[in-house]
Amino acid sequence: MGGSRRNRRRAGWLLRHRATPEWADEVRRLAREQNATLLAHNYQLPAIQDIADHVGDSLALSRIAAEAEEGTIVFCGVHFMAETAKILSPDKTVLIPDERAGCSLADSITADQLREWKADHPDAVVVSYVNTTAEVKGLTDICCTSSNAVDVVASIDPAREVLFLPDQFLGAHVKRVTGRENIHIWQANATCTRESTVTNSPPRPVRTPTPTCSSIPNAGVRPPRSTSRARVSCPTTRSRSSRPAA
Repeated sequence: MGGSRRNRRRAGWLLRHRATPEWADEVRRLAREQNATLLAHNYQLPAIQDIADHVGDSLALSRIAAEAEEGTIVFCGVHFMAETAKILSPDKTVLIPDERAGCSLADSITADQLREWKADHPDAVVVSYVNTTAEVKGLTDICCTSSNAVDVVASIDPAREVLFLPDQFLGAHVKRVTGRENIHIWQANATCTRESTVTNSPPRPVRTPTPTCSSIPNAGVRPPRSTSRARVSCPTTRSRSSRPAA
């Protein structure tokens, strides 16, 4: 995640040619030496996931970081993920391997922009998707995930305005399902560059079906043509001890 397409291609080439068993052993050795646990987001390249202690979505990994015995967290993800881990683990050292790793959603709204938006709607409840910076979270009333966004908004007093940010597709999904008219959605082309590539075209069949995982879209993708929407049904995280043998 993050960086230009050229940088991602280069990273993929480097990992394919240099991610040897010896390299993996050295990374794990250094992690043990530094009392660190390695976390890898689901969007990371396979070679990174393979050396990680835990693989999963950003919030689940941050919760794992808070419970980990190690004093150092190496978060192979983007800035907001490392920030979230730090929020939940204030006494631990949280490192991000690539300082260029950004998120299109988190970058789509700044704290100053949110302050201005709130000034225009002083009585509104601010609901922020977890894919936001720590500074934006600090100005938020409720932080939600894609799985509980509908329930969070539905729980708010119907008479109160809601400012939902930053994901416009997730916001549209919440508005459609709740039927709420007084919800305002941040519209600065705020989408996830990964999820926005999913279109209404028929999905290609999975070559090797996995018994424990259904191939179903997340609520943050483009709105469907029909009113029905399926959701991802996969294990939230994978730890090294629970991974299937190669």
